[in-house]
Amino acid sequence: MRVALLVASVVALLSGCASPAPGGQATPSGGSAPSAPKRILATIIDEPVAFNGIMAFNRGGGNDAMEELLHAGAANVDGNGRLRPQLAESVPTVENGLWKLSADGQMETTWRLKAEARWQDDAPVTADDLVFTLQVGQDRELPVRGHLGYQALDRVERVDERTVTVKWRRPFIGADRLFTRDFAMPLPRHLLDRAYVDDRVNFGQLPYWSHEFVGTGPFKLKEWARGSHLVLAANDGYVLGRPRVDDIVVKFIGEPNTIVASLLSGAVELTLGRNLTLEPAIEIRDQWRDGRLELAFKSWIMMYPQLLTPNPVVVGDVQFRRALLHALDRQQMVDALQGGLVPIAHMMISPDIPEYRDSDESIMRYEYDPRRAAQIIESLGYSRGADGIHRDAAGQRLVVEARTSAGEDVFAKSLLSVADYWQRAGVAVEPNIVPRQLDQDLEYRSNFPGFALTRQPNELEALGDHRSSQAPVPETNYQGRNRARYTNVEFDGLIDRFFTTIPQAERSTIVRQIMRHITENLTMMGLFYNTEPTLVGHRLTNVFARTGEGSTHAWNAEQWDTRAVS
Repeated sequence: MRVALLVASVVALLSGCASPAPGGQATPSGGSAPSAPKRILATIIDEPVAFNGIMAFNRGGGNDAMEELLHAGAANVDGNGRLRPQLAESVPTVENGLWKLSADGQMETTWRLKAEARWQDDAPVTADDLVFTLQVGQDRELPVRGHLGYQALDRVERVDERTVTVKWRRPFIGADRLFTRDFAMPLPRHLLDRAYVDDRVNFGQLPYWSHEFVGTGPFKLKEWARGSHLVLAANDGYVLGRPRVDDIVVKFIGEPNTIVASLLSGAVELTLGRNLTLEPAIEIRDQWRDGRLELAFKSWIMMYPQLLTPNPVVVGDVQFRRALLHALDRQQMVDALQGGLVPIAHMMISPDIPEYRDSDESIMRYEYDPRRAAQIIESLGYSRGADGIHRDAAGQRLVVEARTSAGEDVFAKSLLSVADYWQRAGVAVEPNIVPRQLDQDLEYRSNFPGFALTRQPNELEALGDHRSSQAPVPETNYQGRNRARYTNVEFDGLIDRFFTTIPQAERSTIVRQIMRHITENLTMMGLFYNTEPTLVGHRLTNVFARTGEGSTHAWNAEQWDTRAVS
């Protein structure tokens, strides 16, 4: 087997970067063996560029987990999708009085740091650090990540050494995630202020962001071998307590086949972030006796219809789009392409979050019903020709283009499956697998004529991408993430209300209305949910796939542990 043949070579390849295994220390003469350090061998697919996500250049598969291993925010997202305090004593809520709403629509949130919160150089984390963080985060002359929450933020006021109050111009539902990985992770003013004042041009090039990083997380950066691996050491002063594991070796393995072979050989025992697609993950599940496969829902595989310049025009008719969904046996697609391990995506949001259950009875569903599909198409004035393809009154064949991006196997297979079902329903399909270089051409990408199959984020925060103002059109130089180019004032209003409604019960009602609107108008057409496989060795305990919107594998890294296995 191909994977098996790789194992021996991978062992040799990685042996140069592998740290001594637990128990590998020499026993002193005449003495008892010292306690062996607890070590975890992990892998990420992309070598990090930086470790604090406030900077725009910190991207790559597994980098979010790396950041959470090395750095703590005021809070982080736990395995259930809820915020838990880290550096802060409490997360602001309306109920605890730390999140206050004014009659004029303004807000304020108060954060109070724990007295024991410290940087990894033993300096205390202070209110001045939080003030400095927002100063940097709002500086448009720096390569910072422009979070949409900054548009609602007014100012931050230092109350005392450990407390800040943040003033907001208008309601913003993400205010409780301000000093977190999702928004703006704290920055050490005592290490960065002088460089920020004296040399802002080179601020983003400081060694602090990489090999001299000082964070507040459960692990410290101990070693960085470029192109090979990182070694992280337990932080004795971590605010939630010293981790149970002493070291984590994180290897950079960019080739999926090599990741599989490394797991089978024992060279790694944990995958972090986006590493493997489901197909090789299932393959290793069936061979790997030393570990297990865990799945988490991450994004969805879906189709955008062209709603601004549809060609043929019938693509813009919701009845036609409904017929096309009825024509798809999505469960069979799931069984064939995803091993039957994921649900059909009847709506945008993930089954992992409470809003999914709240919205489940409100949406419109389109079960597999080829007879219904044919009836709808014929009701639009089409009739089947001798070749089985529908024709309009003028005798023109009903033909649509369906395109996707090259480079991901699941895209091509899904597209060809969709084309097959639509052909059976009497709709001719021109599949178009777009080369990566051409896919970067924004004008070409935006002007697809029929349908574009892709993978898209399905977090609730991603709803902002679907406003009318996000439609990629010539006036915006084809910038924007609303790929269907759907423009609707009512829908925009629902999205705006979602992002400005603080009480959870009211917000959930708006989510139900949004999901109903999408499924009723089919502005997005779901196929199935995408998964992020995580491979976890049996030797590891308290290590799980990421679950909950906004969490990473490392949310509870201080609780990770190892055990003896037979």
